[in-house]
Amino acid sequence: MKPARPRPRSRPAPHPQPKLRTSGAPARRPLPVLDDLGVAAVVLDARGRIALWSPQAEQLFGYAAPEVLGRSVLRLLAAESDAAEVRRLFEVVMQGAGHWEGGFPVRRKDGGSTLVEVRAMRLHDALGRPYALGLVSDRAAAVRLERDLALSGRLVSQTPVGLAVMDTELRCVAVNPALAAVSGAPAARFVGRSGADALPFLDRAEFLAAAAEVLATGQPVLDRTGTAPARSDGRQARAWSVSFYRLDDAQGTVLGLAASAVEVTDRHREHQELERGRRRLALVADASLHIGTTLDLARTAEELAQLCVPEVADIAAVDVIDALLPGHRRSESTTGGTCFRALAVAADHPGPATEAADPPGEAAEYGEDRLVTRCARTGRPVHLRTVGPGDLDRIARSSEASALLAEAGVHSYLAVPLIARGEVLGVLDLKRAGNPDPIEEDDVLLAIELAARAAVAIDNARWYQRARNTAATLQRGLLPSPGATRPGLEIAYRYQPADQADEVGGDWFDVIALPGGRTGLAVGDVMGSGIEAATTMGRLRTAGYTLAGLGLPPARLLHHLDRIAEEIGPQIATSLFGIFDPATGELRMADAGHPPPVLLGPGRSPELLAVEPGVPLGVGGGVYRTLTARLLPGETLVLYTDGLVENRAEHIDEGLASLLELSAGLAEVPLPELCDRLMGRLRHRRHSDDVTVLAARAVGPAG
Repeated sequence: MKPARPRPRSRPAPHPQPKLRTSGAPARRPLPVLDDLGVAAVVLDARGRIALWSPQAEQLFGYAAPEVLGRSVLRLLAAESDAAEVRRLFEVVMQGAGHWEGGFPVRRKDGGSTLVEVRAMRLHDALGRPYALGLVSDRAAAVRLERDLALSGRLVSQTPVGLAVMDTELRCVAVNPALAAVSGAPAARFVGRSGADALPFLDRAEFLAAAAEVLATGQPVLDRTGTAPARSDGRQARAWSVSFYRLDDAQGTVLGLAASAVEVTDRHREHQELERGRRRLALVADASLHIGTTLDLARTAEELAQLCVPEVADIAAVDVIDALLPGHRRSESTTGGTCFRALAVAADHPGPATEAADPPGEAAEYGEDRLVTRCARTGRPVHLRTVGPGDLDRIARSSEASALLAEAGVHSYLAVPLIARGEVLGVLDLKRAGNPDPIEEDDVLLAIELAARAAVAIDNARWYQRARNTAATLQRGLLPSPGATRPGLEIAYRYQPADQADEVGGDWFDVIALPGGRTGLAVGDVMGSGIEAATTMGRLRTAGYTLAGLGLPPARLLHHLDRIAEEIGPQIATSLFGIFDPATGELRMADAGHPPPVLLGPGRSPELLAVEPGVPLGVGGGVYRTLTARLLPGETLVLYTDGLVENRAEHIDEGLASLLELSAGLAEVPLPELCDRLMGRLRHRRHSDDVTVLAARAVGPAG
């Protein structure tokens, strides 16, 4: 027979369950931490019988609710050895003496034992009846969570890594002491404020962009570098690497953002030093490309000054010893100082320091006590890492300039001599004002290297200028100064030497008075440049002038001039020679490899005279033929050198076409204006050749 089923004990009638009232707002999501703990709720009546049993209790003890409701918790869950203690604790709670909490072993349905954490307290229902509520969780889970919280809390509070936790609105929820120490403010001050305030070394716009990206994508943003400036308490500037991470719960809900900040000052400085070294190597390489691009003295000095700013200094000036410049005589100073001529000034930001500098092109005398004078006389750099009291008076030319340097905040100074071929040419003057770092030894080495490269270019430009001045002076002395008119002719001419960046050429022209009122007209161009070309030009012009005086016709004159040029050698030249007779209007011309002349007449298109060209002078064995034409009153003959119609960008035929096109409207303009317009329109701005234009207009037979 089956054992008799025990009669169920009488149970109190259940009380009606109250209904929850809501405001209509969505329920807040459960916190996952409660699920991790698995907190079970057990309610006992005054006799210790189970009145309520939660699903978590089912999972923890293994009993379903129908199996336990109405049964004594003492008999169901407590071991026999613990029965007396459980009864005592239950009475303490039910008497209202206080709540009880602690660890306690309980029996499970499967016969095993589980150590749980219990928090028990007394409750009352609407009728005043007492109940006992027990909140129970597995002790191992509770200890694990407590350990994790303690560990994470200790790590956050003691780690040297700065940490900030923000909500989804990027407001600080927590800031650890390491991050708070960066700004020198308590951590509590940042709570509720923008996370950007807790990361003052990071650009605010960069912070907002990175935070928005991480919140949107969940992908971390790592290693954003920012710098904290030096503080008034003496702490040096520091660099930080900031990384951002999104915080999600177990269900994937975005909780906010975490930012970590690690000091990387040493790494940042190493990177800066490497980058600085790379820039300086590039600067030295650039010096070879960008200094001395022309043979212009002022331009070369300007290139040096601009290259030094801002890498080496905030203000750079290049001054040369005035007596060493072309056209200047060496003279001893009456005050014992040195006279410098300023060639260039460059500044990162113009201000009082640039006002204190000598204007380029002007000369100024510096006394023997000035640092720039000492640098030039000793040929050694003068370096003041820190400009002290009274130093500005030894740097500046005058007390007014010294006051301007003080106003600008000049705090570091360097003067480097410009030495070429063993001679000090001048000084590279460097100052720092806006840049807070002093000029260090590596800056001195860099400046010396730049100055050495520039000094050679400056010296080349100086010698070139001197040679060019000599050639130009020689050429001007050899060129004629014809009168404004000749019998039956009105004469005008223009001569333009080559640009300063190129050598003086060998162009010449001549207007020769011949017997019978006739006039000889000549233009020529010695190939090559410099003093040799100018000398050859002078000898050929003199020979041509002499041969014309002998009454030789143009073709025969060029034949003799060819033999003379061959003997002079090794240069060759082109030339065009003509004789005009005002009585008959006859014009006879011969050509030795020269561009043809242009004939202009009122009411008709300009034309190139078809003079048959022979070989250039100096080739030898040339055969020349004379063209006979007429130059009627009002007609104009234009002779010129190839610099007017030829350049590297276009063929000479294009230049001749441009000359004819421009001449079409000039047949009746005054001759000086005609020459100016041809030179202004056809000659290129940076022409590497001399240009000569000679215009002769027939004004009627001689009286």
